[in-house]
Amino acid sequence: MGNCTYLSEFHIVSVFTTSTYKSYFFNVFILLYLTGLLANSVIITVIFMDKHLHTPMYLFLCNLSFIDLCYSTVTVPKLLYMILSRNHQVSFIQCITQMYFLYGFVGTEIVLLFMMAYDRYVAICKPLHYHCIFSWKHCVQLTVATWVAGYLNSLLVTLSATNIFFCYSYIIHQYFCDAKSLMKIASTNKELFFIVIYVEVFIFGFCPFLCSLVSYIKIISAILKIKSSDGRRKAFSTCSSHLTVLTIFYGSCTSLYMMPPSERYKVLELIYSLLYTAVTPMLNPLIYSLQNTDVKRALKRSVWSKIKQNDAK
Repeated sequence: MGNCTYLSEFHIVSVFTTSTYKSYFFNVFILLYLTGLLANSVIITVIFMDKHLHTPMYLFLCNLSFIDLCYSTVTVPKLLYMILSRNHQVSFIQCITQMYFLYGFVGTEIVLLFMMAYDRYVAICKPLHYHCIFSWKHCVQLTVATWVAGYLNSLLVTLSATNIFFCYSYIIHQYFCDAKSLMKIASTNKELFFIVIYVEVFIFGFCPFLCSLVSYIKIISAILKIKSSDGRRKAFSTCSSHLTVLTIFYGSCTSLYMMPPSERYKVLELIYSLLYTAVTPMLNPLIYSLQNTDVKRALKRSVWSKIKQNDAK
């Protein structure tokens, strides 16, 4: 094996941690993180407190907000710590743990986004069968299965990563540990890792995306057949926010992981990483609260109830 060994630690290097503008990056990241934390917490609280939103669609949305809250927490606080402490060392165990939770949450979100697309398909294209297909029992089972699938997939990826040897480099040119970063510096024993990644991308990337795409093609086709313009507007409003979230999520993921590994694209890769791990989790609850009339009404009811309680005191 020569000088190939299992590394005990990695060195994180990115423009966010080494630039002279670190203080500005720190402020941007903490603002994005706290905004996402607050926005997702508000969505979860409103759905939990408002009985009008105790439906399959909002059960999925509540899970989506929780996932967004968690997977930004997996990456951003560690980055903030590195900027403040100037300690860019990450142990192998920490790197693998971060990758496990990151891919667990992302894998769960991918499957959940497909579930939400299928929910909208059934609601618009097969409304008479909706309560049968998406009964409360079925929704809970689907939600549990989504989380189990996401974390089983993540376990497979991280276990395959533990067998990699690193001969020539321990520097990760990224601000978090992910498969693409490790693939760049892996030297030997990486064949299994490559196979697992390709299978994972096909099963948990391409297949859910294709199914979601087919669902929305059928949804749009059904909406266009509605004769009333008000009916078309109402039908489209029920799925426009999810379609926007789906587009942003897959757009940022695809841009990041399909980009060729090259020095020319290093800064662009970091920008897409920022969109993927910090901006998207912040935007999702804002998109749902701005475009979804039910969520806006629930927010108003919640605010008015708080105002009345304060007046009563």
